[in-house]
Amino acid sequence: MTKKVFNIMFVALIFASLSIMSTFAQSAFLIATEYVPTDGKTDAIDAIQKLIDSNPNRTIVFPDGTYLVSRSILTPADPRKSVHLVLGNYAIFKAIGEWKDGGAVIRLGASNPANNISIPGSNYGIYGGIIDGSGVADGISIDGGRETRIENVSIKHTQVGVHIKTGANSGSSDADINNVNIVGNDSPTSIGVLIEGYDNTLSNMRIASVNKGVWMKSGGNSLRNIHPLYIFAKDQNYETSYGFIIESDNNWLNFCYSDQFATAFNIKKGVSVNLTDCFCFWYSGKVPFQTAIDAEGVFNSIVTGFRMGFHADCTKVTLLKAHKGGKGVLQNQIMPERKLSDEDISADYIK
Repeated sequence: MTKKVFNIMFVALIFASLSIMSTFAQSAFLIATEYVPTDGKTDAIDAIQKLIDSNPNRTIVFPDGTYLVSRSILTPADPRKSVHLVLGNYAIFKAIGEWKDGGAVIRLGASNPANNISIPGSNYGIYGGIIDGSGVADGISIDGGRETRIENVSIKHTQVGVHIKTGANSGSSDADINNVNIVGNDSPTSIGVLIEGYDNTLSNMRIASVNKGVWMKSGGNSLRNIHPLYIFAKDQNYETSYGFIIESDNNWLNFCYSDQFATAFNIKKGVSVNLTDCFCFWYSGKVPFQTAIDAEGVFNSIVTGFRMGFHADCTKVTLLKAHKGGKGVLQNQIMPERKLSDEDISADYIK
């Protein structure tokens, strides 16, 4: 066989392999750009919604590009009708218009309500890409269903980055949120993550440009390596900023890190929480106060291995603000030598 013939056969083999791979990709995944405009000029919401509603139990791939949407994208909660969305690393779902209806750019499990994990299709969600709220919309909400996943997504310019609503399973949403980064809209009412459903797992998240980092209104949640960062902006209000707000019992936080928020961890009255190896830090001391833990009422939480990085220029720093008489414990905490404020009662709880 001559070298020329061999090269021709080799090239033919490559083209044949590419053709087979293309055919496989088309059968295994639904490529959205065959049906949806991605020019960054045309409102794509109707085309996207039709694609979702017409293709149950499919993985729909959105290649890189800008997909404009004038209202929320809804995915089904019913496992028989659910879809899984996969976005290219530079695929952008961008809110346009005044967004009068409110809500998130993507609402997972918002149509065809169901509470069923016994049949295939219950483990749907979104993977990858960029969700841009354009300063007016929320990012992603989980409206219904169970076993919903949000993974490797970048969320920008949102009022609420991720909103886990009350779940279908007696309030439980059973969602998993991993490797998600959020940049808010710098509003004094902006929130990174709002959790209302129970029994969720969140890990490896960075949050910035919000007034409240993570707001937990429910219990049964596990958070690990969540890092909200307060950024000073003209519309922000430092005094009302919180890294973490915990409103319900039975939440576990491990290596969660509040950065520059006025109050790092706010624990509502009557609530007990487990904080393990958590951290708070202030990069600027030009603020009226810095509070590590604010327990509204007596302190009944278990805090282990807590680290504080109060700024030297701030004159009012508090490790623990609470009423006396609780059963909580502060143990193995690490902080620089500082004179604490008159409202600090940490000495009553340190073991």
